[in-house]
Amino acid sequence: MRRTTTLVLATALLLVSAPAARGSGFLIYEHGAAAMAMAGAFASLAKDPSALWHNPAGIAWLDGTRVMGGATIIVPRGSVDFPDYPGAPSYNQENAVFAPPNVYLTHAISKKAVVGLGVFAPYGLGITWPEPESFPWRYLGTSGEMETLFINPAVAFKLSERFSLGLGVSFIMSELTQSITQRMDLGEVTADVPSSVSADGTSFGFNAGLLYRGDGFRFGLNYRSRFTLDYSGTVSLDVPTFPAPFEGTGETSFAFPDIVTMGLSFDLSKALVWAVDLHYVFWSSYESYTFHIEVPDLALSEDLTVPTLWKDSFIFRTGLEYLASDRLALRCGVVYDKTPQPAATMDSSLPDADRLALTAGFGYTLGRLTLDVAYQFEHFRKRTSARPELPAFLQGTFKTQAHLFGINLGYRF
Repeated sequence: MRRTTTLVLATALLLVSAPAARGSGFLIYEHGAAAMAMAGAFASLAKDPSALWHNPAGIAWLDGTRVMGGATIIVPRGSVDFPDYPGAPSYNQENAVFAPPNVYLTHAISKKAVVGLGVFAPYGLGITWPEPESFPWRYLGTSGEMETLFINPAVAFKLSERFSLGLGVSFIMSELTQSITQRMDLGEVTADVPSSVSADGTSFGFNAGLLYRGDGFRFGLNYRSRFTLDYSGTVSLDVPTFPAPFEGTGETSFAFPDIVTMGLSFDLSKALVWAVDLHYVFWSSYESYTFHIEVPDLALSEDLTVPTLWKDSFIFRTGLEYLASDRLALRCGVVYDKTPQPAATMDSSLPDADRLALTAGFGYTLGRLTLDVAYQFEHFRKRTSARPELPAFLQGTFKTQAHLFGINLGYRF
């Protein structure tokens, strides 16, 4: 049974390296409702404390002390059809709601220097498929969830009346869980064995940005570095013919991508601003993984490498802001997100696809208090897998949509 068990653990640890999420691979970019309502086209505006995420150079223009906090409520809906599978079954993801938080603080220590601290969760989410005993892709994953948390202090300097520079560093924490099923030879019988993995890891990254504010236009550039999370955790196999699950440990490393953002915004009138952002995400960092497995009860110690073959991709964002009054701002936008995932490596934990998103929202200021609200609808292109190791009847067609609701409260001291 040892050889089969190795395959089970290899599959489980592979799923550690494939965090379950939606869009942009598994990047969540909505960490401030004002920016979100403008489709995230905020690198050249960066005019509230969420600049700590979008472009740290923007905090150089924030006076006094400012605090802002909120969350993005994410409601994904997805399904998969197997038209060539016996009975042509269709499965809907189990309903789930996620609410990654964001908290920001900035403080001007002089007329030319501002410090800030941001806390946000830019990678993660999760997915659960029903009927794990019969789900056709149960051997590729039946459920999973990933969480990350960035603690990101930064400092920004106003180098002139038009130009600023920002620098930051992030301490990153991540946790994830994953469940799969494996078909195992147990001697005289062959059975499905539920398996699970739980792991965590920490890392560091850095970010930098610059901002130029001209007459009637602005230019922003933001960079977030790649970072490597070294995950370690436990693996459990619930073998039906054994009184207790087999317990083991696993380790793997994953290099999250560099992200480069260029943004432009223009004053179309005194009340109307148009912004455009382009992100280039170096997802080729997710080309393959090597992980180490230890199962003492089976005297098992192995290293395995699995290709994932992701490619660099881009995200286009454009948004408008209209100042209806001194207190009320109306916003809208459009996002086009190109998936980095080849159809040949799609799985049930991360069936990604190209997506189009529409956004809208408003901001209301009352004295020193600001309320921002945003809504985003995401439609993922219907996509059929093309995994070369699977027969045609096991290829799945995935459809996904998501509703996002953002809210932030800010206060200026």
